[in-house]
Amino acid sequence: MTPSRSTSRYEGRIVRVTVDDVLLPNGVHAELEVVHHPGGAVVAAVDRDERVCLLRQYRYVAGGWIWELPAGKLEPNEPPLATAQRELAEEAGVHARSWVSLGSYMSSPGVFSEVLHLFLARDLEPVASAPEIHEVIEVHWVPLAEACERALDGEIRDGKTALGLLRAAHRVAAVRAAAPAP
Repeated sequence: MTPSRSTSRYEGRIVRVTVDDVLLPNGVHAELEVVHHPGGAVVAAVDRDERVCLLRQYRYVAGGWIWELPAGKLEPNEPPLATAQRELAEEAGVHARSWVSLGSYMSSPGVFSEVLHLFLARDLEPVASAPEIHEVIEVHWVPLAEACERALDGEIRDGKTALGLLRAAHRVAAVRAAAPAP
C-alpha cells in the first residue's frame, strides 16, 4: 500500500518516523504514524548437545537485563543470512556450518515496518567474538528445552527470542524424529 502523502517527522541513525495518509481496505482514510526500520536477523544457535546460545543483555529501554538470542540490524544491501552469520560471530563467538531459515517475524506491525529474519544455526565452532562497544552482554549456553520453557513461562520476554526458540525447537525435533534409528 502506498500512502497518498507521507510526512517525515524524524530521521535518526537507525529509524525514520513518518506520518502517512492512507486509504484502508474498508474505504476509510487514516493518518498513521510509522517507524521505518531496516529489519534484522536473529539466530538460534544450537550445539550438538542441544544447548542454545542465549545472551543476557543489558537493554536500557527494557529497564535492565533481558534474555535474547544473538541478533542484529540489517546493513544496507546486506542479505539477512549474512547479518545472522556476522552477529553470531560478533556476539556469541561461534561460526555455524549449517543454516536453516525459520521464517520471518514482524515485531509490532501496528507501528513498525521492522521484519526480523529467524535462523537456526548448527554445526558450530568457536571464533573470536567482537561485540560492539555499546553491547553489554553475557553469553550462556542453555538446554534448548529449558530455554523454550523460559519463553513459555514469561521469563524470556523478548518476542523475537521466544518465537525463535520455539521455531528452532520444532525444527530440531522434526529433524531428530526423521533421523534413522541407531
